[in-house]
Amino acid sequence: MSYAVNRRHFLTTAASASLAGIASRAGAEPMFTAPADRPFWGMLLHFGTNMWSDVPVQHWGPLQGEDLKDVVISDTLRFNESVWRVVTDRMRQAGMNLLVIDMGEALQYQSHPELAAKDAWPIDRFRAELARLRKMGIEPIPKLNFSTAHDTWLKEYGRQVSTPTYYKVCADMIREVCAIFDKPRFFHLGYDEETAANQTQYGYVVVRQGELWWHDFLFFVKTIEDLGVRPWIWSDYYWHHPELFLKRMPKSVLQSNWYYGGSFDAEKLAYVRTYQDLEKAGYDQVPTGSNWSCDTNMGGTVQFCKQAIAKERLKGFLMAPWFFTLSKSQNKLLQAVEQVEAAKRTFG
Repeated sequence: MSYAVNRRHFLTTAASASLAGIASRAGAEPMFTAPADRPFWGMLLHFGTNMWSDVPVQHWGPLQGEDLKDVVISDTLRFNESVWRVVTDRMRQAGMNLLVIDMGEALQYQSHPELAAKDAWPIDRFRAELARLRKMGIEPIPKLNFSTAHDTWLKEYGRQVSTPTYYKVCADMIREVCAIFDKPRFFHLGYDEETAANQTQYGYVVVRQGELWWHDFLFFVKTIEDLGVRPWIWSDYYWHHPELFLKRMPKSVLQSNWYYGGSFDAEKLAYVRTYQDLEKAGYDQVPTGSNWSCDTNMGGTVQFCKQAIAKERLKGFLMAPWFFTLSKSQNKLLQAVEQVEAAKRTFG
């Protein structure tokens, strides 16, 4: 979280054969895609959670005391399926039609089983859940965060950034996840907060800068686009490098600027003004709000962005609560859905 606090990586012959089996089932499940002529209404939910510090932290936004253990990497899956079902059912009732799933360590990947948590889900079980979501009218979208600030899920490969091994593992994961999701419309690769300031509480700090940042980023873009899928990122690189961003960021990459405060004074707040800047530059956008630190943010995001962004470039809205899918967070997740529902009514 950077608004007030920190918030928020070619298969072998055997693995290729296994993945071919996954891909061969594509089309067997009913597919759902949110209408292209209307903005989608989406939510980010955590399936995996190993995306932050590799050591215990002293603070993390509103989390205190016992809750801070959730921010540290874990060998076991921190996920409550009952909470997931309650929240996604409520999403359906609210007319929400897209779900970004933060994958991380939550699946028994065939290409790299070493990345899975001990009780990670088998692929068939997860595919059944994707089918359930689609039948509900909710389009599932995968997210693997490849920012060095959020890649503890990559385990030892997170300490081999920009090496041949790293590129191979990351490409393997993208290909496998796209196959599991039956070629999703989008693939969210995160890529946010890769600065030293956002890793001050980490034991191991990695920051790509300059040409290396762009080399790796464009590697991910190409890997995803070669599969016929559209890459999607958090846009905060623009805050620190606006000229370079506008010069080198491909228009094909879907942009999610994010801002979680209550004021939308674009003259004073660069975070808010970024929505206008990206529109002026012609980027497709999915504005992202949250109830992490402000319960009026989502409504304000919708009201501001429906005026600031042209209809043809406003692809949807995303709610990112940043609370894990656990019993103690259920109320916050349901409140997030309610806030989207209320904002959706005002959109028109």
